[in-house]
Parts: sequence; structure tokens; C-alpha cells
Amino acid sequence: MERYNFKKTEKKWQDYWDKNKSFKCEINNNKKKFYCLEMFPYPSGKIHMGHVRNYTIGDVLSRFKSMQGFNVLHPMGWDSFGMPAENAAKENNLHPKNWTEKNISVMKNQLKKIGLSIDWDREISTCSEEYYKHQQLFFIELFKKDLVYRKENYVNWDPIDETVLANEQVIDGKGWRSGAIVERKKLNQWFFNISKFSEDLLSGLNELKNWPNKVKIMQKNWIGKSFGCEIDFKIEGDLPIKEIKCFTTRPDTLFGFSFLAVSVDHPISKYFEKDPKFSDFKKECSKTGTTEESIAQGEKIGFKTKLLAINPLNPKQKVPVYFANFVLMDYGFGAVFGCPAHDQRDLDFAIKYNLSFKTVVKPIDETDEFEVNNEAYTGAGKIINSDFLNDLKVPDESIIKTIEILEEKRIGKKKINFRLKDWGVSRQRYWGCPIPIAYDPDGNVLTIPKDQLPVKLPDEIDLKSKGNPLDKKKEWKSVTIDGKKCVRETDTLDTFVDSSWYFLRFCSPKNHDYGFDLESIKYWMPVDQYIGGIEHAILHLLYSRFFVKALRDTGHISINEPFKGLFTQGMVTHKTFKNKSNEWLEPEKIFSKDGVYMDLNNNAVSVGKIEKMSKSKKNGVDPSYIISNSWPNCKTHGETDDIKGFKQRDFSMVRYNYCPSILIEEFFMTNFLDFEMITDDTFLHYLACCHVSSIVHIHQNGY
Repeated sequence: MERYNFKKTEKKWQDYWDKNKSFKCEINNNKKKFYCLEMFPYPSGKIHMGHVRNYTIGDVLSRFKSMQGFNVLHPMGWDSFGMPAENAAKENNLHPKNWTEKNISVMKNQLKKIGLSIDWDREISTCSEEYYKHQQLFFIELFKKDLVYRKENYVNWDPIDETVLANEQVIDGKGWRSGAIVERKKLNQWFFNISKFSEDLLSGLNELKNWPNKVKIMQKNWIGKSFGCEIDFKIEGDLPIKEIKCFTTRPDTLFGFSFLAVSVDHPISKYFEKDPKFSDFKKECSKTGTTEESIAQGEKIGFKTKLLAINPLNPKQKVPVYFANFVLMDYGFGAVFGCPAHDQRDLDFAIKYNLSFKTVVKPIDETDEFEVNNEAYTGAGKIINSDFLNDLKVPDESIIKTIEILEEKRIGKKKINFRLKDWGVSRQRYWGCPIPIAYDPDGNVLTIPKDQLPVKLPDEIDLKSKGNPLDKKKEWKSVTIDGKKCVRETDTLDTFVDSSWYFLRFCSPKNHDYGFDLESIKYWMPVDQYIGGIEHAILHLLYSRFFVKALRDTGHISINEPFKGLFTQGMVTHKTFKNKSNEWLEPEKIFSKDGVYMDLNNNAVSVGKIEKMSKSKKNGVDPSYIISNSWPNCKTHGETDDIKGFKQRDFSMVRYNYCPSILIEEFFMTNFLDFEMITDDTFLHYLACCHVSSIVHIHQNGY
């Protein structure tokens, strides 16, 4: 039997699909719809096999649903604004637009070679003026609904990318792209009022029956609904400060009160501004980011005042008041009471500054003599050493009872607090969606009139200079509104804004007057199956949910959630390689010789650990390379071959190289490949086999 020539056969059918628009879809009220969507790619230059895994899953599902008679929407676009393009433009002396468009062309060609069932007539790019003009209109509408505002605030500052990062974009105290240690900086910023939707976002998780539970838990924890108490602490000292208000989830530990800590941005800081030691302390605090992760990892430092805080449940007890770098002004009231025995952060601080502390909670199986030393006890148990609170069960009885007592004394009241903070969307860069705002000569905020949208980026730009390039474009900054000479806002929007509504645009991508039309939204939304990485559980997925709810409240859509089903596909991994100059190398430029990995110039390279395929470490594998180079060299079972970085293993996997149908059957029937345990080699072979013949085989066998 003649060996299946996938190159010839696949091209034949791909050409047919393209010519006949086989995957083009329109609204059809006589058919059930199915909206399948994968998270769209950033046009970094090449598609890698991590992308292919994502898109192949969506392709198989889309074809299967189509065979079942559904009207399938399966679109594709490009998340094309962002700092990587700006940085690449600097390095290669190119304009970000040219760099981006070139990459889109390359990556689109790659995707077409794979043979995905995509309706390319719906293709969008977020850096297109036709796209972001609608985004600017959304911004203005949300501004008029008080869902967008501007304020001066401490932000996470990435010193490498020289831009602001949202809390969600800081990972382990470092910038999510640059890896730089994040600093704190005070700037005027634009915010989306996402915190207004805290309860809605939290309760809405109950609707998402077809989401992975782990993703819902991650969002629930990030929203962070907490039940606690608002307490007024009386203050003594030589300053006109009579009380400081704070929020706590553990009022039952008040008898373990050791210190009161306030943020350096707290209103009482004005009394210390002339103190040079306080000024130095404040500068030191700026080296700590504004996220909980940054604070947790950073050294806890404090500035002792001469003020004393009085324990509301034990007025004889007076403790010192400190400014501390681990207290944020935007949580609670910018003040916390320290109970070292039952909070590790507080304990570390108390030990550092030689503060006394008392144990007030013991485990159930311990005696009343139980004492905390170097490790805080945060578990359940009973109250001890707390006068009239003793023997209350922790936390079920103790918290409620303590709040009741504080309310009776009128020195506290129960309160619900949320961890979720408003989304800072200002970015100090060129390659992003311009914010449609201007300022008149008196500093008043004005929205750009609709007939002046879109606010376009200037074509000529100097990316070599430090800071925001748009600040230096005097002519572009100047704009006339209602006869007044005004100055444009020079910050651009966070790219996560671009991806927070793109799924709506796919429903009617040619609609010129608005970002979408209602008829299309009513038919196609919500997305039935969304596919993408779990790394976006907090960022993209939370922001998209907020955006839909915000647009719902403006009256434009009626849905509550954007994605009915979610599948997090795991990740494809590969070895990492570096040359002698410590530069990352692509796997295509590596081959194995006598067990030693070499570059194409026969220089030995160092081999790093197997990691998730990423642009930064250049360990992504180009599917075009596999399609072009691997399969002509296919051999029968028992033979192996080295193909520039891809070692075929001597096991049954090899025999499937020439028969995609058998591989797919094996996968579906025996779970030969575990989706969460797939290695680079095996999955490369699996994905490269996912062509139409395989899918037809699946359908015919009823899998």
C-alpha cells in the first residue's frame, strides 16, 4: 500500500477550503450555534508547538461539532499591541507596526499549513485602528458611567520595561515579562473600577459549571471576600491624632495586640514629612512593590513613632505605632493591628524590633500553657490569655462574639472586605491603544469627541529615548476640543484591555459603527468552549468577565459571563539551550552528536532544564519545521533518527509517524498520551498528525 503523502493531500484540501471558504459561518437561526475559541496569540514571530496544541484541540472540537450539525464559529486574531513589539523595534531598528505586521504574516502562514478549520474572514488585530477605535469608545462610555477614573496612586513600576504593572502582572515580586524586581512609584493613573463588581464576579463563578474548579478557586481567592471588623483605636501622643481606624479579620486576637502598623501613605504621614529619617524610610519603602507577593518576599521594615495605640478591649494596654512597608493604603484603611503570635508577618516584625507578644490561641489538644516562639500559630483551637474571651472556639465562635462585644461598646462594627483592587490600565509606552482623554488649560478632564475617534498613534516616533515616547510628540499631544486648545493623555492602555472584549468583536468583525452588533451577540455569545493556558486564570479571564459585566451595565449586552466552558490545555515543554555567550538558542539550530548537543557551527552548547515553551527562552518548536523536515524521514517501527533537536524514541510512537489515524485512535481509545504528562517528543508527533484524515477517522469510528 502506498504511504500516505500528507504534504500533497493536506495542501490539496487546504487549498480547497481556502478557495471555497469551507469554514465561513453566518447567523443561521435554524441551526444550533457552537462558538469555539482559543486564546489568540501574540505575534512574536513564530507559532510554536505550545500554540499548536491549543489550536488543535479547538480544531478537533470544532470539526466534531460541525459534523453533529452545529453552526460553528471558530475565528482567529492577533493580540498585537504590547511592550515586546516596542522592545523588538528598538533592538532591530524597526517600527513596531512593521515588526508586528511581518510577524502576523509569518504566523498566519504557519497556522494555515497546519490546516485548522478557521473562518479567516473574521480575522482581527488589536493594533488595527478599526479595532481600537471601538475600544476607545468603550473607555469613554465606562468613564461616563463612573467605571473609569483617574487618581494619584502608588503603582508597581517595572524598571526594565519602564512601565506600570497591574498587581496581577507581578509574579513573585517581578515583572511578568521582564523578570525585573518591581518597585513602587507614585503616578497619576487611569483605573477601571473592577472592585465595584467584586461580589458580582465572585457569585458569578457559581454559573460557570463547565470551568475547571482550580481556576474558579484561583479567582475566588484573588477576589478575596473576607468577613471581619472595622475598629477605631484610640491614640495617645504629642500630635493632633485622636484615633486610627483599621480593618481586621481576626478581632478575636486583640488580647495579643503588640503594635499598630500604618502605611507610609496614611493621612497621619503628613505630620512626619519634615523628618529626614522618615523621608529616608519612605524612599526605602519604594523598593517594595505594591503586591502581596512583593511584600511577602521583601524584608519587613518599620519606622517607630512616639504615638501609642490603646487596646479597645484592654484600655490599660498601650502599644507603639509604626509605619511599616508591609501595610498598603488601598487595603482596609491603611492600618493593621499586629498580633505576632498568630500572624507570621507580624511575628517577623516583632522579633526584628524586639517587641513583646502574647499567645492567645492554642490548638485544641494543647494546654493553656501553650506558647508561640518563632513560628506563628494560625490554625483552629481555643482562645486563651484573653479575659472574657477565654475558651471560645476559634474561629467559629470567637470572631462573631468579639465583633458583638465591639459593636456593643461602639468601638467597632462588622464589615465585609474584598482583596480585589481596581485595575490600573495606564502604561507609559508607545505601542498601545491611546487613551481617548485630553486636559484643558485648567487641568479639567475631557473625553475625545466621537467624531475625532480613533485617536491614532503618530507614525514617526523615537523609541530610543527613556520614558514614554509619546510625551515628546508635542504636535500629536495638541488637540482642540470645543474651541479649547488641550493636551492629550500620553499613556496608552494595558494590552489586557485589548483582549478583554475581542471575543465580542469576532461576532461581527466588520461592524463599523460599534464594536459589535446586538443581533450577533445574542446569537453567538457566550463562547461555548474557550481553550487556553491556566496562567491567565487571574489576568485575562478575570478582566474579560469584568468587561462583559461592565458592558452589560451600560445596556449594550445582556449576558453575564463571556465563556460558558473553559478548558486549560496544560503546556508543551522542551529543553532550553544556551551558547557560550549565555544567549538562548532555538531548538532548530541544535543537533545531537555522540550524545553532545551542538549548534550549526559545531560548537557545544549547554543544555538547560525542560521548561514551558516560551518566546523569551527561545525553546518553542516551530510546527512548520516539523511539517517540512520530519515526515519525509519517517521510518518503520524500531528505527530512530535525530532531526535537529528532536530525538525520536525507540518505542511504538515511531510507527505512527506515517499513519495519523492510528495515532489518534490509540490516543482516544487507550489514553496512551496523558494530556497533563505529555513530553515534548511524543506530543510533537501527536499534534503534527492532527490533520483532516485523522478527524474523519475519529468521526467514522464514533469516538
